[in-house]
Amino acid sequence: MLATGSSSENLNCIACPSCDLVFDISKLNDGESARCTRCGHFLTVYREGVLHRVMAFTSSALILMALACSFPFMTFKASGLESVMTLPETALKLWIYDMPGLSLLVAAFILIIPTLMLLLILFLVGALLLNRNYSWLPRVGRLVYTLESWSMVEVFFIGVLVSLVKIAKMATIVMGISFWAYGAFSILFILALSGLDRAQCWGRIEALGIKGMASGEVPSERLGANEQ
Repeated sequence: MLATGSSSENLNCIACPSCDLVFDISKLNDGESARCTRCGHFLTVYREGVLHRVMAFTSSALILMALACSFPFMTFKASGLESVMTLPETALKLWIYDMPGLSLLVAAFILIIPTLMLLLILFLVGALLLNRNYSWLPRVGRLVYTLESWSMVEVFFIGVLVSLVKIAKMATIVMGISFWAYGAFSILFILALSGLDRAQCWGRIEALGIKGMASGEVPSERLGANEQ
């Protein structure tokens, strides 16, 4: 579905990131998407109850990340020798082999940044579902979408699958619980990010801010500080 242009200033209007043409997306129904009529740039897709699904995906992904870091990732067997590797050791081994820069990048891209993003999404979506107006919501939203391009979860897992094809000829490989947990984590991580539509997320944040200003409501954390 193509959204129609509109000059009215309301929360249901969105500007095309490519050509700045403004559209009214208030008439979108569940499952319908909007594209710019001028340049064809994708704008948004509307889904009912998407925040509840994002919350479920995010919570499940965090649990799977904890499992992935707690159990063996792979076991290698060759010539009577056996080596067990955990997910955190993928970065730790690089540090031991005198590659601290690469070690920090691997740890950041496959562990730290994805986990931080999920925690931020958890706070963001939780506040939106509860209709709570917090002053930090815009900052958290910007940080989530900024970190999105720095997460390499799916790239790492695809790289592992490709490497298995070559390593399987030299040794016997046993995938541990961590391997399957991280694979499921990758899928849920992608689903959580794809469900967090940028236009709808910012629309809800703006709506909460405007509603709070109209009713004279003080953001929750400020209210707590004033009471002290």
